[in-house]
Amino acid sequence: MSFICKITFNTKTLLDMKVKLNDLKMDPSSPVLPATVLERTALRLGCNPTDKKLALHLDEEDELKHLRECFCIPKVKDLPPTDLSLVDGEESCVYFAGNSLGLQPRKVKTYLDEELDKWARTGVHGHFNGQRPWALADECILDLMTELVGAQRHEVALMNGLTVNLHLQMLSFFKPTPRRYKILLEARAFPSDHGEETLRIEDILAVIEKEGDSIAVILFSGVQYYTGQLFDIPRITKAGQEKGCFVGFDLAHAVGNVELHLHDWGVDFACWCSYKYLNSGAGGLAGAYIHEKHSQNIKPALIGWWGHEFKTRFLMENKLQLSEGINGFRLSNPPILLVCALQASLEVFGQTTMKALRRKSILLTSYLEYLIKHYYNEDKKNPEKPFVKIITPSRTEERGCQLTLSFSLPIKTVFKELEKRGVACDMREPNALRVAPVPLYNSFHDVHRFIEILGSAITSSKQTANNTALSGSY
Repeated sequence: MSFICKITFNTKTLLDMKVKLNDLKMDPSSPVLPATVLERTALRLGCNPTDKKLALHLDEEDELKHLRECFCIPKVKDLPPTDLSLVDGEESCVYFAGNSLGLQPRKVKTYLDEELDKWARTGVHGHFNGQRPWALADECILDLMTELVGAQRHEVALMNGLTVNLHLQMLSFFKPTPRRYKILLEARAFPSDHGEETLRIEDILAVIEKEGDSIAVILFSGVQYYTGQLFDIPRITKAGQEKGCFVGFDLAHAVGNVELHLHDWGVDFACWCSYKYLNSGAGGLAGAYIHEKHSQNIKPALIGWWGHEFKTRFLMENKLQLSEGINGFRLSNPPILLVCALQASLEVFGQTTMKALRRKSILLTSYLEYLIKHYYNEDKKNPEKPFVKIITPSRTEERGCQLTLSFSLPIKTVFKELEKRGVACDMREPNALRVAPVPLYNSFHDVHRFIEILGSAITSSKQTANNTALSGSY
């Protein structure tokens, strides 16, 4: 039997300062906040922080701007919901849906064609020949993946889909006893006792302290998909393990989005998909991690032949020699076409570091937050003015690149008007719009364009709401 617990600016020196993206540090105690960086830079440029000039300058200073060229950016005209009477169809769209499906890396087609050609020319010999031997293809890109999640090579496997991997890991880590039989997880946007949209780390730790002796497994997301909240993985891990719990994380919205150090943090297990921030395409090859400390004691409940030691795997002796750790959880040979797509993306990540991407991401999302608050904060003195509420935490160390927004206007109308104008983002019931400026391929100009388009969308949505109200009064 199991039981689920739900937790549920001083201007005196500004002109003397030249601020570059590298000046923004991850250190939460840094006195230089993103909003201050924006204001100081705008002042030096002689413009308002809301001006397009600032966005273009930030893009010019961006040391990662070349990475955008590694991706296919859809044209506005090619997005099905676009209304070409409202926009220039030849422009690139504003793609803020990387938290749902990442853009296609340009090298994907090349790599796919290489393997299709090898298959056509060599047939079965492709298993152990070429740059990407099919039987070993996942291992060819393993180092790139382990770098992103902060793990040892032998702690990570590329296999299956996220849900499959989560089931496989829970089957091995969740072993309920009469004393330990609970699973602790977060509910979607479950409010705390203080009426907040997100969860406070103090509340999470308090539940672990109170219930920990009866909890078998703590399973949290790294970044909450709905609110965009980044959980404090090391603190949750430490607190759970001190109470004797296994601690695992679903990193679907964290990998490729924030810095991860799974091995050093001592996380017991984790899994993730690769089609969001890792840009491997819909249904892409997923990843799984088990800390090396469990290599001897945690075994798979379901066993496939690919979990057999490689040296004797093909002898077919019907005598299992199970690989240690996560490699013992592998079920079957890697899907080469999925490996190709993931390789193309991981190689782009390999051109930089997560630290550099995170530094840009903090300023990029903070710029979006700054403009939203400037234009669309709630005005109590003007109740007719449409406003936008940001659900995602304002502290940069408590979020990734995503902001989740709610509107005073009907969300479906706003979303539809944005889509008609060439914006790709994501609406979630009941009243949330998820927008994710991704540092690999999004620009500061993208953010500025989004705010301009949002203004048009809100104006149109308000007119629609007014017309509906008028028609209902007759």
